[in-house]
Amino acid sequence: MSASAAGPGAVATRQRILVMGASGYIGERIVSALAASDWATPLAASRGGARRAGANLESLRLDVRDAPAVRNALRGVAGVVNCVAGDDDSIVAGARVLFAACKDQQPQPRIVHLSTMQVYGTAHGMVEESAPLRGDWDGYSAAKVVAEEHARTCASVVVLRPGIVYGPGSPIWSVAVGRWLRAGRLGDLGPAGEGICNLVHVDDVVEAVLRALRLPDIAGAAFNLSLPAPPTWNAYFRQYAAALGVPPLRMSPAHVRFETAVRAPVLKAGELLARAARLQWRPAPPLRPWFLRLCGQQLQLATGRAERVLGLRWKPLEQGLAEAAQALRSARTGT
Repeated sequence: MSASAAGPGAVATRQRILVMGASGYIGERIVSALAASDWATPLAASRGGARRAGANLESLRLDVRDAPAVRNALRGVAGVVNCVAGDDDSIVAGARVLFAACKDQQPQPRIVHLSTMQVYGTAHGMVEESAPLRGDWDGYSAAKVVAEEHARTCASVVVLRPGIVYGPGSPIWSVAVGRWLRAGRLGDLGPAGEGICNLVHVDDVVEAVLRALRLPDIAGAAFNLSLPAPPTWNAYFRQYAAALGVPPLRMSPAHVRFETAVRAPVLKAGELLARAARLQWRPAPPLRPWFLRLCGQQLQLATGRAERVLGLRWKPLEQGLAEAAQALRSARTGT
């Protein structure tokens, strides 16, 4: 789908854009950006149904594994954004249904498929979009590779592979990490935290989606999304702690082992008990081994293609961290 230039005095025609996974962290922001544009009317689709509606916003309750329902949702849309999350089976099943349905549409809508850096698996070094998709990190990375295989069967697709999506309200990378930092449960990990933290602000991901929906001649392309000079995880923790006003913490190996081997199982058990008893107690999630493993990975996303083709310019890390810290403080005080 290409952008069309309206002549003087012309009234722009809004295009209906189906957003699948619209109730998720990224999906909600994509819906808001589309609704605020002068060219799109988002159709916000999620399994639980949309939480809001407006003059320039349609909503739809949709199970992405329901093939007839997906085919029906595709009628009359000019573009699709697939940012469905969930378990591994749902990611694969939803992609299979979506791209099978889109092949039957004439003309095919432009589909922007949100993948992840995790498709590169255990690769090391600078990674271009043409690198093999190993999917050997875990079940999630393998599921995302299969979803991309389904995506490649559709000629109109554009794939985005974001790194660590942070920003105000980011559930893991800004909220959970911020809570860990404030509680003295996370800090400089020493050698274990010298991996590359491929941060990308949520606003940059949303901008990439909007441009991928409209730019001509990019169907079939994939784009990495990350700061071009990302920090190490240790540097990220130090800088975010500073933005939060938290004293720097150097974690010893014994402290890390305590967090993962002792505190994590206790917190998880407490969370399950609180949920069963319908209590409001919600501690910061346990620090998991997969998180620490990620902190040591020496993989850096090459972002030149996104800059050249999509014209992206990345939000400075200092600004992004300040926004995330302010959002966390506001949530804590209720303002």
